[in-house]
Amino acid sequence: MCNEQRRRIALGQIREDWSQTRIPLRFPEGLPNLAPLDSIRITDSNAIIRAATEEPGAAELVVRRWSWPGPGGKPVYNYRGDGRDLPADRRCLILADGFYEFTTPSEPGKKRKDKWLFTLAGEPWFAIAGLWRAVPKVGEAYTMLTCPPGADVAPYHNRQIVVLGPRDWARWLDPQVPAAELVRPLPAGSLAVEQVG
Repeated sequence: MCNEQRRRIALGQIREDWSQTRIPLRFPEGLPNLAPLDSIRITDSNAIIRAATEEPGAAELVVRRWSWPGPGGKPVYNYRGDGRDLPADRRCLILADGFYEFTTPSEPGKKRKDKWLFTLAGEPWFAIAGLWRAVPKVGEAYTMLTCPPGADVAPYHNRQIVVLGPRDWARWLDPQVPAAELVRPLPAGSLAVEQVG
């Protein structure tokens, strides 16, 4: 399952591309320093966009931790989204331009797994459907939603994260849109994949 993502997009590009949604984007904690990151791992922080808590009809970009401690102490970094009633007021968009999956090494004797980078074909970046929550001793954190794998991911893993292209960003934040309409894999050929390690 996805336990590493990439975000190398500049804040200016995020703002410009987001303007196409016609939803005002606010920065309640100030403009974040979004240095390009090739590797964001569990418990690291990343930018998310969610419905603005203080301004109905607007969205806000904040930086939050990826994962919260589960009941047994293990981090909740991926959350099965299909077949569940997901709270509309806790939806968020996790900003990314790539995510990684790992497979058994293709070379005999190689100890490290093969690493594959997935990107959204034809788009400079995308969002991963997520949920956020306030967690005691942690603060606010997010988790990525998963669904059955689409044709692009199935050869690499038996589940995949929910990838949302630009046309679905506003829909994910709209509480009137049932989550089930968007918690699904993309059609074959939507994701480009390359071996990076």
